[in-house]
Amino acid sequence: MKIIFCDSVMDNKLVEPDYQSEFDAAKENGFETEIFSYEALEEGSLSNALKYIKSSEDKAMAIYRGWMMPPNMYKQFYDGLLRKNIQLINSPEAYRHCHHLPESYEKIKDKTPKSIWTTDISIANIINLSSKFGDKPIIIKDYVKSEKHKWNEACFIPKASDKDCVERIATKFLELRGKHLNEGIVLRAFVDLKFLTNHSKSNMPLTTEFRAVVFNKNIIGIFNYWDEGVYASENLDINIFRDNINAINSNFFTIDIAKKKDDDWIIMELGDGQVAGLPDNVNRISFYSKLRQIINKNK
Repeated sequence: MKIIFCDSVMDNKLVEPDYQSEFDAAKENGFETEIFSYEALEEGSLSNALKYIKSSEDKAMAIYRGWMMPPNMYKQFYDGLLRKNIQLINSPEAYRHCHHLPESYEKIKDKTPKSIWTTDISIANIINLSSKFGDKPIIIKDYVKSEKHKWNEACFIPKASDKDCVERIATKFLELRGKHLNEGIVLRAFVDLKFLTNHSKSNMPLTTEFRAVVFNKNIIGIFNYWDEGVYASENLDINIFRDNINAINSNFFTIDIAKKKDDDWIIMELGDGQVAGLPDNVNRISFYSKLRQIINKNK
C-alpha cells in the first residue's frame, strides 16, 4: 500500500511540512510513500503534478493524505494515477459521497441534524428555505465547510424565521467563502451540544466532539476532535452508529460524533479519510501502525 502526500511549495522533492509527521510515521510502519504537486494539479498540469510518481509494474493500491480537493480535481488525480497502475482507495464517486454532505445525508439522516441544501445561492432562495425550520435556530454552511470561526457573523442564525438575520448571516457567509464555496448552500438545524470551552482565538463555542476514522468498516481510532478544553471521561459506544457506518459507500472515511446536552450522541458529518485532518492529539506512529494491522488483517 502506497501513501501519497502533497509536496512542499518550497521544494517539490520534499513533503508538505504540515504532513511531515504523518510521512515519517507511514514510512516507519512499512508504507511506501510518494509525493506529488498539489499546486500543479490545481493549475491543470497533471503530468507535472505526478512527475515524481513512477508507474507501478503490478497494480498498486494507494491512500492519499493531503489537502481537500474539489471532486472534479480528485477525479483527474484518480485517473492520472490509474494510468500509472496505481489505484486510490476511494473512487471519485466514493470521494464525493463523503466529501459533500448532501451525497451521504440519506445514510445518516436518522442520527444527524435535519438538513436542507440548494445550488441556488440567491439570498431570496436561502430565506425561503430557512422558513422550513420555523422559529428554530439553524447554521449555514456549504457542501463541505462552514465559517464556524465566525460563529455569530457568518454561521449561527438564532431564529430561522428572522429574515433580516438570515440575509445578514448568509450574505456574510457567501462573502467569506467567495470563490472557495463548495457546490452550494446547506442549512442545518442547530442542536444544543455539551459545552467544552471557547476557542482560544475565535472564541467560538467548542463542544464535546470526537472524530472516528474508519478503514474498510474497521475503526482505526476515535480521537478528541478539539485540541483545546478538558474532555471528561466519556463513554462513546461507536456501535450505536454501526448501521450508519456499514451503509457508507467509502473504504476510508471519518465520522464526527458529538454529545448533546441531553447526553445523546449524534453524527455531525462525514469526511473522506484522505483529506480529513488528524487532530494534533493523535499519535501518528500509533495511527499508521493500526492502519497497517487492519490492512494486513484484510488481505
